[in-house]
Amino acid sequence: MEEILIEDYNYPLPDERIAKYPLAQRDESKLLVYRDGEVMQDVFCRVGEYLPADSLLIYNNTRVIQARLEFHKQSEDGVRGARIEIFCLEPLEPHDYQLSLGATEGCTWKCMIGNAKKWKSGVLALPILLPSGEKITLCAARGEQTGNTFAVKFSWDSTISFAEILEHVGELPIPPYLNRKTEESDKTTYQTVYSRIKGSVAAPTAGLHFTDNVLRGLREKGIRTAEVTLHVGAGTFQPVKVADANQHTMHTEIIAVPRETIEQIIVNLGHIVAVGTTSMRTLESLYFLGEKLYAGCQMPDTIDTTFSVAQFAPYEKEHTLSTREALQAIVAYLHATGQDVLHAETQIMIKPGYHFHVVDQLITNFHQPKSTLLLLVSAFVGGDWHTIYDYALSHDFRFLSYGDSSILFRRNPAFTL
Repeated sequence: MEEILIEDYNYPLPDERIAKYPLAQRDESKLLVYRDGEVMQDVFCRVGEYLPADSLLIYNNTRVIQARLEFHKQSEDGVRGARIEIFCLEPLEPHDYQLSLGATEGCTWKCMIGNAKKWKSGVLALPILLPSGEKITLCAARGEQTGNTFAVKFSWDSTISFAEILEHVGELPIPPYLNRKTEESDKTTYQTVYSRIKGSVAAPTAGLHFTDNVLRGLREKGIRTAEVTLHVGAGTFQPVKVADANQHTMHTEIIAVPRETIEQIIVNLGHIVAVGTTSMRTLESLYFLGEKLYAGCQMPDTIDTTFSVAQFAPYEKEHTLSTREALQAIVAYLHATGQDVLHAETQIMIKPGYHFHVVDQLITNFHQPKSTLLLLVSAFVGGDWHTIYDYALSHDFRFLSYGDSSILFRRNPAFTL
């Protein structure tokens, strides 16, 4: 596999260009428009002017959970001790997000633990006073360590759900590069207006610019919308720390795509707009999932129902199946098994050399230097990312999660539809 030097995807990003807070009006952010090597700028509320009327706009409907919990060690005589922060990353038992968040007796999550050296053993207890006046106690027991994460078992003496507990005492995890504490306003501004499925620990930030007015304008123009779900993990903040980006390990993400969305994509192939890199990774993963199912239909005894996409699956062999055939294989499978939603995992790495199968336009923010997200952008615009970022830096665009937006038209040739 050809080496990809991550240093080639570096650029100077002064701290003052990182937007620490969003604009008062979401859709008044700047919009960079990139098409056929040319760059111009506008305002996001006019994004519909750059989308063909027959476009299908697909966004990630995940909702950020208040995943940070603050406990304190207690001495035997009841003296408050060391502060222990538990950052819930993803559910382990039950493994399903909705079942785990809906649990009323207990659940286990993969977590990062701040000040873990102070919590070697024992159970942590967090007293909680609910709005109803009920007093409950949330307990946390540290389990097996894997790398820099731990299995943490939570239990509580009430019939309320774990999601409700997080709403009462959890803190919203804003990106570390904002270099500030979470504020009350972030509970609103760090959610998209269409977020509804709880599970992420980071927002799909390309969607933060959308307002009800923008969405209404798109519908009036005849632009259709559809949803996917990818619960964004903490790995989205991890920079590439190896010289060759191919040596970087992508984190695995859980995706869910309604059968109706896949059917809409089939009808609208050639006019697919992804809102954000999370939607992009979800949509492009569909091709490889469909490829597995299509192969299984030809040889039923060899069907692969482990619905996952490996990091380098796009680069390991020649892919001759058309996008339409791959997506139709998924729809046929869902019909045959009586399912309305495809649930899967993806570790896909979209980097220079990738051939796109589904997405034609991408709405996205401006990403960190030396990140896998910048590799994705470079792949999408045929390596012309410098043109885009040089323009943004010289025209006072605001960067990262709360920053400005862009709409990019693919330069990489499309695969067979």
